[in-house]
Amino acid sequence: MRPELPSLAQEIIHEVRKSIPEYGRPMQGPYVEALRIGVERALAHFVDQVANPAAPRDRHDETYRRLGRFEAQEGRTLDTLQAAFRIGAQVAWRRIMKVGPRRHLSSAVMAQLADALFAYIDELAALALEGYADARPDEEVEGHRRRLLELMLRRPLASRRVLDELAGRAGWPVPGEVTLVAAPPGSPYVRAALDADVLADLTAAEPFLLVPGEVTAERRASLAHALPEGQIAVGLTVPVAHAADSLRWARQALGLVESGVLGDGPVTLCEDHLITLWLLSDQALIDQLARRNLTEMDGLNSRQRDRLLDTLRTWLMIRGTAASIAEELQIHPQTVRYRMRQLEGALGDRLTDPDSRFAIEVVLRAMWLRQGLTRDATRTGTDG
Repeated sequence: MRPELPSLAQEIIHEVRKSIPEYGRPMQGPYVEALRIGVERALAHFVDQVANPAAPRDRHDETYRRLGRFEAQEGRTLDTLQAAFRIGAQVAWRRIMKVGPRRHLSSAVMAQLADALFAYIDELAALALEGYADARPDEEVEGHRRRLLELMLRRPLASRRVLDELAGRAGWPVPGEVTLVAAPPGSPYVRAALDADVLADLTAAEPFLLVPGEVTAERRASLAHALPEGQIAVGLTVPVAHAADSLRWARQALGLVESGVLGDGPVTLCEDHLITLWLLSDQALIDQLARRNLTEMDGLNSRQRDRLLDTLRTWLMIRGTAASIAEELQIHPQTVRYRMRQLEGALGDRLTDPDSRFAIEVVLRAMWLRQGLTRDATRTGTDG
């Protein structure tokens, strides 16, 4: 078998590089160098074992533990390395099937050789797994944390016993309250900058984090450091059973930031925008309310309609005199009186009925927010 080893090593390396993209890199790369060393040592040691089962193993064992550690440090799973093992075994067995008859090996010896080869591959995989586990001792704990995060967002919430049991395995005591944080997709992040008690799924289509308790100023600073290039939205602090609500609000706030309704600072707090979140939580329903309560305005052109509705919204908001409304809108008081007469003629009793008046105010505030207006925006113009 020994004369076959140099050419067999080259054949295995060629087949692995052809079949596995990660190994199809320049020959000087660390991946390919690790592959070359691994193949050559594996073949040499296998033949040594066949010749002398008592041959030293320590150096051999450490080589494959080191390969497993290398995979872990590169942030990969063991799938690629195990696939390389399988390909190596297949190529080696094909060579044995050619060489055996030329060397007049009996079928019994060939069968023993096959058993020895595939047992040896299993042994290499086990050694690599040991090294992988040594390099990532927290992998199992991370799995429990991901599972815990998933359970805490389910509805109905899992029982407290189930949560406590999984939290124990994750090394994460369940707090009384939590705050969910939404992040934009595709944002680069610094995982090491996150506090150890923060649960996170930053590779999801809609990345998010779960923070125990409130998000303090110090927490906000660490979150901004962990996500240096992305805006984040912080949901409300809620009992664990309502974690999904906190995440829903945070994602809604993030969407409003992206659409320009809310400011574009690095951290947006939902608690600062509760009315906005409520008014814009179902925009299709706002459209239906507008259709039912402002239908009389449909006959006006868009410019007239916008001016009248802006005046009506201001009147409902400050409930002041024509002079105070005119000052707010930066128009003449007589213009306010003229517009209000138009509104009274169009809406009639709706402006005196409390329920209708409230519905109209809700619609107008939502429309104002949706257009990205601000309370102190400058308004000018005259009636058409």
